[in-house]
Amino acid sequence: MKHFYSIKDIDNLPELVDSAIALKKQKEISNFGKGKTLVMLFFNGSLRTRLSTQKAAESLDMNVICMNAGDAWKWELEEGVVMDSDKAEHIKEAARVISQYADIIAIRSFPKLANKEEDYADLLFETFMKYSEVPVINLESSILHPCQSFADLITIAEHQTKTKQKIVLSWAPHPKALPQAVANSFLEWIQKTDHEVVITHPPGYELNERFTQGCKITHNQDEALKDADFVYVKNWSALEPYGKVINQDPSWMITKEKMSQTNNAYLMHCLPVRRNVVIADDVLDSDKALIIKQADNRTHAAKAVISQLLKDNY
Repeated sequence: MKHFYSIKDIDNLPELVDSAIALKKQKEISNFGKGKTLVMLFFNGSLRTRLSTQKAAESLDMNVICMNAGDAWKWELEEGVVMDSDKAEHIKEAARVISQYADIIAIRSFPKLANKEEDYADLLFETFMKYSEVPVINLESSILHPCQSFADLITIAEHQTKTKQKIVLSWAPHPKALPQAVANSFLEWIQKTDHEVVITHPPGYELNERFTQGCKITHNQDEALKDADFVYVKNWSALEPYGKVINQDPSWMITKEKMSQTNNAYLMHCLPVRRNVVIADDVLDSDKALIIKQADNRTHAAKAVISQLLKDNY
């Protein structure tokens, strides 16, 4: 594995999941990463991603440097431009310079939700991986969140009761326009398993076909939830008009009554979650909610990814 940007970088997904679960059982600190440095660059805020990735690296005895990208120069990403605006450094230099300080570079950058073509080009990651001389980890990009999806698959593997489970990805209301990254990435990863996948959302919230091919899609949430084994709840903004909130229908909130239609399903959400807007209190506080376990597995997913990158590149 050269980089960890998407599911396409994984040669053997079941093996990587098993590796993360095995690492989770090891309580002692490993020295596998001794003498190596992880540099984390954050263009946006973070709680679970920042803390879990730092903990994972330190548990491998790595040095960790965290930097808010706003503390550095603004980077130019385009080729052949005259740099006479507010961007003081080209990514060609920035990526190679940071590579001198790091053995692995991890980056987090949200979409602007203003231009679909620009966001889905994921130019920051594409150009950074092009010029970086060390492996790059995607801590969430404009369109993907593989670290979260990997942790989600670990969580499902730990709780599934049969080989093929019915897993529902349900849209839920939210007052703000949110990226499609978590939903995109979850679909990209879960479709590499044997599980049945159903997507449910109101009309107008279709996801990019690149990620939904092969999935059953319905606008009837009740129909989707019937006999579900896992319900993954997430809001995302519209593709057309791009990045907009076109529906805040409160009837799409996940409630105890809706969960009663399932096969006593587990409840999943990546967090942060707006209580009693996205999911009701009594669902989030039930013993079927896996949200804290998902957050815990972020550390073990990151540890497995970092270990694999170190193994494959050093």
